[in-house]
Amino acid sequence: MTTNTRTWHGLTIPTAGTFVLDPAHTRVGFVIRHLVVSKVRGAFKDVAGEIVIAEEPLDSSVNAVIQAVSIDTGVADRDNHLRTGDFLEAEKYPELSFRSTGLRAVSGENFILVGDLTIKDVTKRVELELEFGGVQKSPYGQEVIGFSATTEIDREDFNVTWNQALETGGMMLGKTLKIEIEGEAVRQA
Repeated sequence: MTTNTRTWHGLTIPTAGTFVLDPAHTRVGFVIRHLVVSKVRGAFKDVAGEIVIAEEPLDSSVNAVIQAVSIDTGVADRDNHLRTGDFLEAEKYPELSFRSTGLRAVSGENFILVGDLTIKDVTKRVELELEFGGVQKSPYGQEVIGFSATTEIDREDFNVTWNQALETGGMMLGKTLKIEIEGEAVRQA
């Protein structure tokens, strides 16, 4: 089985088309400092999105939506707190979203993906360091692309400001939230 690929600046990429995120092989995770001395990790379990590969690869685009209630840190009480007005306000703002506005090549399989991230009622421009993992045909005949992306945001920029001062100095939670994405997307057209 062959894939629909082409060579662009020495990199094998898919031909133009639309790919949808494979939820079974996509993880949108995050890391935040806790009590100044450690880190807490979590992820969102309900993520959907579409990647459109353009004829001119740097004109490609990404749109993704995350269901706020799907946040999972492995601790039910903490997850329930994260869904409240102290953090995501999941009932009022059920979705987090990302819509790309630009893509630029860095070197080889490395790119910068620029776009608008919306959390709660705030939209801010973010830049993700993107690594294109390649294109492959699955044993089921599906054409699949893989990628990794990371960025850091100041959660307070998105009105996620809850915190507590610690008796020994510092705050319970860090302001910086690292976002880590591993994903696969399957060609639709």
